[in-house]
Amino acid sequence: MTTPAFRPTDEVDFVVIGAGAAGGVMAKELSIAGFRVVVLEQGPYLRQSDYSHDELKYTILPGLTNDPKTQPVTYRKSEKESAKPIKAIEYGRQVGGGSVHFTGNYWRFHEADFHEQTLFGDVAGAALADWPLEYKDLEPFYTKAEYDLGISGLAGANPFEGPRSKPYPLPPIPAKSSGVLFERAAKKLGLHPFPAPLAILTRPYQGRSACVNCGFCESFGCEMRAKSSTLVSVIPMAEATGRCEIRPISYVRRIKVDDHGKVTGAVYFDRNRKEIFQRAKVVVVCANGVESTKLLLMSSSNLFPHGLANTSGLVGKHLMWDLGLLLEGLFEHPANEFKGVQVTRVIHDYYAADAKRGFYGGAGIDARFDYYPAGFALSGLPPDTPRWGLEFKKTFGHYFTRTISLLSHATSLPVESNTVTLDPTATDAWGLPAVRITYSQHTDDVATQAWIRQRQINRQVSLRHGYTMLERAGNLPNLRLAAGWAAGAYAGRNFSDETVYKWLEALAWELGNGPDTDLQGMAEEVIGLVVAAQQPDGYLNSYYTVVEPDQRWSDLDHGHELYCAGHLFQAAIAFQRALGDTRLLDVARHLADHIDTVFGSGKRQGACGRLADQLAVVVVNQHLKAP
Repeated sequence: MTTPAFRPTDEVDFVVIGAGAAGGVMAKELSIAGFRVVVLEQGPYLRQSDYSHDELKYTILPGLTNDPKTQPVTYRKSEKESAKPIKAIEYGRQVGGGSVHFTGNYWRFHEADFHEQTLFGDVAGAALADWPLEYKDLEPFYTKAEYDLGISGLAGANPFEGPRSKPYPLPPIPAKSSGVLFERAAKKLGLHPFPAPLAILTRPYQGRSACVNCGFCESFGCEMRAKSSTLVSVIPMAEATGRCEIRPISYVRRIKVDDHGKVTGAVYFDRNRKEIFQRAKVVVVCANGVESTKLLLMSSSNLFPHGLANTSGLVGKHLMWDLGLLLEGLFEHPANEFKGVQVTRVIHDYYAADAKRGFYGGAGIDARFDYYPAGFALSGLPPDTPRWGLEFKKTFGHYFTRTISLLSHATSLPVESNTVTLDPTATDAWGLPAVRITYSQHTDDVATQAWIRQRQINRQVSLRHGYTMLERAGNLPNLRLAAGWAAGAYAGRNFSDETVYKWLEALAWELGNGPDTDLQGMAEEVIGLVVAAQQPDGYLNSYYTVVEPDQRWSDLDHGHELYCAGHLFQAAIAFQRALGDTRLLDVARHLADHIDTVFGSGKRQGACGRLADQLAVVVVNQHLKAP
């Protein structure tokens, strides 16, 4: 069907500004309902034949995104600073918008997302607020969008998701290497991995082809039309009505109103940078968050001196970011993550905020690989890798095929001072004010990312590696010697036990966040070893038990006996508080009683040269007195 060509002088029912994720859906819904619609999109109208796998064009140059050379963006951390040019915001700039080049993650909000202020109360320095609607109000529209667009997933697999009225229209993407490894590890940790909901087809759907696993999803357009962008899903539906015109390379500079404040249409630059006024009864602003704000602020008038829809003064305020952390790991076998879609498995166990953490925030985590060959060669290799030659080639081949990443998608608090405004001096190629971003992270956002990084690293890597090193360095074998479970030479010096107790303390707090079969097995082994190494009189130090039994308490300055005892006390309290496990606390009490027989009132005087034991005694005293 021929796309209608409305004249600018025709008063259409709706002008939709922006043909991205929101604009494409609006165009489809309005035109199917019988309205005449013109969609003004600042970028080009690309087809699958226009795409390629040119990594330089799409990941380094602005192949599908805003170009800072023609549309500069300035950035500053606070109003006290002068904003400087930097591409602080990136968005899709073509018909289909960001849905053309995004990774394809398609999560629903959780039920709690709609009333977090009620759940968690006020957050100092932020404007946390409840939504005026609930998940159940949006659920039918989530379902409609999933079926109109074509979303793959497995209903019921995410135990944290709200009720669904229908399953996903398409089965989930099969797990690739990162998904398999992530799922196995997460289940061992007691977590709940599930197939990633993706806007990518797993089988033919509504005349479009299924994904062929080319690997070029993120940052690229899909020449197979398997990525469910609005470009290939709902926009063709809108055009098929004969009532919707998609007008590309139409950069809107102003929404016009009459003397009574009623919208009359939109002024835009065409491909020749000529100003055109398209008349309309209603204008729907569906540009991205930054460009929509810019347009509303530029549409000021005598009636609306601060911009359209801004009588509240809130337009452009409370900018929220897409925060997150990327953790990379090298595996012993090839994973070949460059094949297939970026993400196949996700966890939402840390998604919800929890007041027990001491800050507001949470995150979902997915397993992925975020590199293409050139980018990995430039920034994915160890810093000491030769930059050319045979060794570079060997290192690249080894790391590129064996690297897997975890990416967290973290909360961002609404802060009034984080804003999108018009830069007073910088302009774009059309002479319009550049966008100025003012943004600084809330302290809870920083804490959230640090906490998530600990979850990503501590549980999966550090504690397991710590156990291996305790075994390899001799710390655990030393305790076996003291327990009489083994024979051989003692390894290291007289503070060997202290490292074991520090590891146990970290392990206790991490297990308090959730079960982990492997880590719990390690805890059982090491706690049993500590219990067995304690002497009948309560004394506990593997070095002096094995190497110099006649030198107990002979060198308080350098003997480290009280120092090690202090770290044992801390580990014991951690296990009792985090898990209700009192076995180490019983060991600590027995050791404390022994110390009292040596250094108690009227007996030997002296103190360790370190503060760890003194601080531990204070903490133990507070803990035992606590109700």
